Amino acid sequence: MRTVKKGLIFSALAAMLVFSGCSDKGQASPNESGSGNGASISGKLSFYTSQPEEDATKLAAAFNQKYPGVDVAIFRSGTEEVTAKLQAEKQAGQIQADVLLLADSVTFEGLKKQELLQAYKSPELGEIPAELADPDGMYTGTKVMATVLATNTQKVTTVPASWKVLTEAAAKDASIMPSPLYSGAAAYNMGVFSRTDGFGWEFLQAVKDNGMAVIKGNGAVMKAVASGEKSYGMVVDFMVAREKAKGSPVELTYPEEGVPIITEPIGIMKDAKNTAAAQAFVDFVLSEDGQKLAAEIGYSPIRKGISAPQGLKSISDMKILSGDLAKLTDEREGDKQKFIDVFGQ
Repeated sequence: MRTVKKGLIFSALAAMLVFSGCSDKGQASPNESGSGNGASISGKLSFYTSQPEEDATKLAAAFNQKYPGVDVAIFRSGTEEVTAKLQAEKQAGQIQADVLLLADSVTFEGLKKQELLQAYKSPELGEIPAELADPDGMYTGTKVMATVLATNTQKVTTVPASWKVLTEAAAKDASIMPSPLYSGAAAYNMGVFSRTDGFGWEFLQAVKDNGMAVIKGNGAVMKAVASGEKSYGMVVDFMVAREKAKGSPVELTYPEEGVPIITEPIGIMKDAKNTAAAQAFVDFVLSEDGQKLAAEIGYSPIRKGISAPQGLKSISDMKILSGDLAKLTDEREGDKQKFIDVFGQ
């Protein structure tokens, strides 16, 4: 059985992962018990994620085909609200999550600094680019998601090739972006754009002055562009490809200056109650089957040898905008305050 919970709460990177050993709770790791033996893994698994609910449910269902004895309880919200829930649980003395799958590495770096994560070396890591995994073994990327320009082709005759369109007359009061106070991807994007030559806070101030609207999450941004409420949106690539496949009048552009990417890392909580199931879940997400599922759902897989779905680019084909991970982590709260100062949110 799978329990799904929804809610709103109050408000790359370096070497191979380090093996953490077996759980201190007396449960064998999936490697020791044989990860192919689903019957040996059971119990409740508390899974916190920022993935769309439909995608998280599909992932849990596929995992349950291999591990039918595990009851996956899903809590789903935006990355910033998921981390707020974790902090509230920490203050209360008991974090409920076993495994996390959230937007970006900066979020996991913050949790790592608080010593809330445990190291785990999945046997699947040999097929995952080493630079997209934490060198201390606390988390690893699971997919590649770029923030791109979405354009409504009924509102715009020429699809733009540059981010700079968001500062031009064509986009006056006609563009929209997700809030970094809710979306981990948006928070990462803000940190990268504000520290990239040719952009900086000057660019963000310019898009605000040009009437950029800010809404809670990427899904709401996509809805606004697909409906024609807005002509342009800053949004994660897979959502645009999905809407286009449904017949919506939208096009996605990987702008010529480059795109920020997130990898939706996965990690296990230090005090996870079901470490064996959590490790099996990580293994499945990174496995060939798990990565093929990601591609079928519509994401660019992170595992070597599995192609991106139609309409999306693989990481090797992207021009990537990035920033210093330590600085992005240390200065995220300051960046949020600067965003509030600029956008008045």
